[in-house]
Amino acid sequence: MTSTKKQLPLEQITDFDAVVIGAGFSGLYMLHRLREDGFSARVYEKGDGVGGAWYWSRYPGARCDSESIYYNYTFSEELYKEWTWTSRYPEQPEILRYLNFVADKLDLRRDIQFNTEITGAHYHEEYNKWRIYFKDGSSVTAKYLITGMGCISVNATNIPNIKGIENFEGDWYHTGFWPHEGVNLKGKRVGVIGNGSSGVQTIPVVAEEAGHLYVFQRTPQYTTPARNHPYDPEYIKQAKENYHEMRKLVHESMAGIPLQFGEGSALEDSPERRQNVYETAWQNGGVISYVYRDLMSDEEANETVNEFIRSKIRETVKHPEVAEKLMPTYFYGTKRPVIDTNYYETFNRDNVTLIDVKKAPIEEITAKGVRTADGEEYELDILIFATGYDGMTGPLFRLDLRGKDGVLLKDKWDNGAQVRTHHGLAASGFPNMFMITGPQSPSVAGNMPIAIEQHVEWVSDCLNYLREHDIKTIEANVDAEENWSQHCKEVVEQTLYMKVDSWYTGSNIEGKPRSFNIYLGGYGPYNQMIKDMAAKGYKGFTLRSYSENMAIEEQSI
Repeated sequence: MTSTKKQLPLEQITDFDAVVIGAGFSGLYMLHRLREDGFSARVYEKGDGVGGAWYWSRYPGARCDSESIYYNYTFSEELYKEWTWTSRYPEQPEILRYLNFVADKLDLRRDIQFNTEITGAHYHEEYNKWRIYFKDGSSVTAKYLITGMGCISVNATNIPNIKGIENFEGDWYHTGFWPHEGVNLKGKRVGVIGNGSSGVQTIPVVAEEAGHLYVFQRTPQYTTPARNHPYDPEYIKQAKENYHEMRKLVHESMAGIPLQFGEGSALEDSPERRQNVYETAWQNGGVISYVYRDLMSDEEANETVNEFIRSKIRETVKHPEVAEKLMPTYFYGTKRPVIDTNYYETFNRDNVTLIDVKKAPIEEITAKGVRTADGEEYELDILIFATGYDGMTGPLFRLDLRGKDGVLLKDKWDNGAQVRTHHGLAASGFPNMFMITGPQSPSVAGNMPIAIEQHVEWVSDCLNYLREHDIKTIEANVDAEENWSQHCKEVVEQTLYMKVDSWYTGSNIEGKPRSFNIYLGGYGPYNQMIKDMAAKGYKGFTLRSYSENMAIEEQSI
């Protein structure tokens, strides 16, 4: 019998199998899998286009620090072979073009609602539904809620609470929320606060255009040269021919790239041999924390690479007093490893001034610029905050996410002091909610698109399992959370990461509890763990059928 029920226009549908937050790498692939599996789904995106962080972060010099032939989806051979990258480390505009190419190729836009900001989502246990709320006051419902905002989000940009910012008569910007039309810096007096990854990328580019650039540095940064270069067509051809091998290698690797980690010890090599190893890695470009097995676990070994990089700073920076200000003292690699193009060289320019704000902290942003504790005032036309994000938990905490009994996720995790997840995928008390690259997953410990693929594919397989077995809810068990969180802690304690303050530990956010919510056991081993968990009937989860409540579930909430 043919149904006479009229199909509603998509924009009028208010109940879905799944709602996905964010249209970046995570949201796009998750939507594709949901549609392929026959689930009704909608992605909601704050911006007016796809791209996630790459949609918003259009600051000068914005570039990926994973090699482009690996910084893409690997689930589709057709996609991989049809797209061609231009250089080793792609710039933001090229990455955004790639994500638009994927969205068009897979016809994803018809199920993405742009210019729509989600403010919260509440779980209603009696109906087994999530109600998702929007900034305009409207809402929709879904059986499954999937967070795809990633570990950093435009909603969690970190703007320091500096006195007087409202009095500044010039223009100020944050690198994570850069005007799409660009900013005219030509001949201007520009100040940059912050020298993490975005600052290191921004500073050399701004220096070439600004009349004068003032760099306000609190903590000197280790950074190694990218050695970016255009790709040779033959290299791209070989990469595409090796697609199947590449996909296997990246998913089984420790960091989502087919990189050979050194098995030797930095302390066992002779000084001459060690110098040669570091020099080779320096000339090759990219991070160099992988060349010895003990660089991230042994303080003495780590100091050998520290001193090597400091020697490069001394060689590069002409003025000894400036070079001294640029010397880091923390353990290399324990903050996000940064790669650069002409970062240290930039401080040889006559139009660049380095200000040590650890020695003389910023006291106030005045109408004319920035005043430091030593009484100096630096007059500026433009101020750039390259101060990063409230990472890992920040994107989740900025939403009003409430699980069973109305418990706020932020309260469950004690504002970040007691984060507990089941492999970074789910949390107890929050049934049918999945996190893509959530806290306590490997996430930013490597090449993010690969981590995203692993999570999306696990979630997709899980939803199919639930449907096939007529299971209405899946919820992480408390003991599984505790066990996984303890394992994460044991792994990080074998390293140097917790001995350094960084955005990894939340130390960049005033008042944020110190914790480390990244699993360091490696992408490949982690992926095998979550596959094994699924193969054992989703071990560590409670699955409920609720068949007697099916009629109730369909009621309005």
